[in-house]
Amino acid sequence: MGDGHDSGKVLDIKTADVKSAAPVFKRQGKELSSALSELINTLDGLGEPWGEDAKKFGTEYLANARSMESSAGILVLGLVSVHEALSDMADGHVDNDEAIAGIFTRTKAAGPGKGGE
Repeated sequence: MGDGHDSGKVLDIKTADVKSAAPVFKRQGKELSSALSELINTLDGLGEPWGEDAKKFGTEYLANARSMESSAGILVLGLVSVHEALSDMADGHVDNDEAIAGIFTRTKAAGPGKGGE
């Protein structure tokens, strides 16, 4: 999440970058879900194939189509979970920074010889 320059930091997380990236995954998940719904409805609306050769094709096709629909559904859930995970990670990073800052603030305020050693 850094700016591409080696600042000597091991980990440089910019919470603004993480928070701005999170909604992209949610939006893409919704778009994929809409496209998947449209595909399923369109294909289901075409009906069953006719003729013996078409029925053989239909048997294979339906199995593969259902597998593809299931896989795409998993992708939708994955995109949405990435959105949630990025949001949680950014919030956790901010909370962690505040906790660490609080530790150093208490230590500095106590000073040497006053419980801060």
